[in-house]
Amino acid sequence: MGYIEEYAAKKTTAEEAVKRIRSGDWVDYGWCTGTPVDLDQALAKRMPELEDVVLRGGVLLWVPAVFQIENPAEHFVWNSWHMSGADRKQAASGLAYYCPIRYSELPRYYRENIRPADVAMFQVAPMDEEGYFNFGPNASHMAALCETSKTVIVEVNRNMPVCLGRGEHAVHISQVSAIVEGSNPPIGQLKAGAVNEVDHAVARQIVEEIPNGACLQLGIGGMPNAVGSLIAQSDLKDLGVHTEMYVDAFVDIAQAGKITGARKNIDTGLQTYAFGAGTQKLYDYMHNNPGLLSAPVDYTNDVRTISAIDSFISINNAVNVDIFGQVNAESSGVKPISGAGGQLDFVLGAYLSKGGKSFICCSSTYTTHTGELKSRILPILDPGSIVTDTRANIHYLVTEYGKVNLKGLSTWEKAEAIISVAHPQFREELIRQAESFHIWRRSNR
Repeated sequence: MGYIEEYAAKKTTAEEAVKRIRSGDWVDYGWCTGTPVDLDQALAKRMPELEDVVLRGGVLLWVPAVFQIENPAEHFVWNSWHMSGADRKQAASGLAYYCPIRYSELPRYYRENIRPADVAMFQVAPMDEEGYFNFGPNASHMAALCETSKTVIVEVNRNMPVCLGRGEHAVHISQVSAIVEGSNPPIGQLKAGAVNEVDHAVARQIVEEIPNGACLQLGIGGMPNAVGSLIAQSDLKDLGVHTEMYVDAFVDIAQAGKITGARKNIDTGLQTYAFGAGTQKLYDYMHNNPGLLSAPVDYTNDVRTISAIDSFISINNAVNVDIFGQVNAESSGVKPISGAGGQLDFVLGAYLSKGGKSFICCSSTYTTHTGELKSRILPILDPGSIVTDTRANIHYLVTEYGKVNLKGLSTWEKAEAIISVAHPQFREELIRQAESFHIWRRSNR
């Protein structure tokens, strides 16, 4: 049977496809922009008949239809590999739960450690001449998911960009159980946060540390976006990209002529990434772009891969930092905000890189909904806060008040350095707390 005949034999409707799901099943929704739409809507109609279904996914860019049924928690639970706003809002109701992971290990979790999905369903690009459905900008762990799932259902979306790779960026029709030709909705978008003057102040300090030929990893948010904007306007040249997440800022830098990848030790000339999300500009740029390499996350985020690239520059955000140097990038106390992702992998890998640097960025303060100014630099992390990066791993800490290199410092030196980039309004109290913790030797006031 040829691929066209096999396609016709496996083609079905979303309503028919979700009839394969039974009570007690584990159902994987794929990842980010690949989260199903038509299949999700069909399952939402059927879900009231089911109970004890476990759904699994991550980085949701919209609220799935199943979340919006009556009494959803009576029928299913959502396990998130990385929370975005869409699934974070469900955590307080007991519907959504975060799965703590080291993102670089996720493909291995699927292959060795976790319960295989009874059904995996997700969006893909149309089948190519060789019988492959491209994952779009979602290579991540998708090949491992398809290898281990009992049933694989693909939802074809003609708007899904085709992202080129060297393996594990597509699933072959022989692995697919059913094919649904979806309604071709626009690909979900993730707009970067608004950039303010604090972001620019932090970005300026980082950009001056970036040499020509450096290889970049950027996170999502206002500060990384500000860094990208300044790099695009700078005199830097021959930059490379090796990142977990491909975002709009890279498109701006590339179109400004700053990215060639000519000096990358591996994947020379290619921008390598595990997944991507952004605006339509990003998806248009990624589509069939031979200068981009879509790769599994156990390659992109492997510390050994990252450290092999010279002059690696890693730039990530934090929720808060304490004066011991512990970084929380994923929760507000016990309340989940996102997840560990690959931050620690890049913090470690960048420091191990020849000439590499890792930057943890945050504004020195934030304002509560009641208008109260609060410090992001704390004496100790709030109870329940997650230590994303331990005190021994942080390299550079940057706020609008400066940047400090924390490697190799004693507890009192580290406390003094961290307090020096805190908002001036909070420094005296931080010093008092440091004295009570016996990690303050002298004052830099």
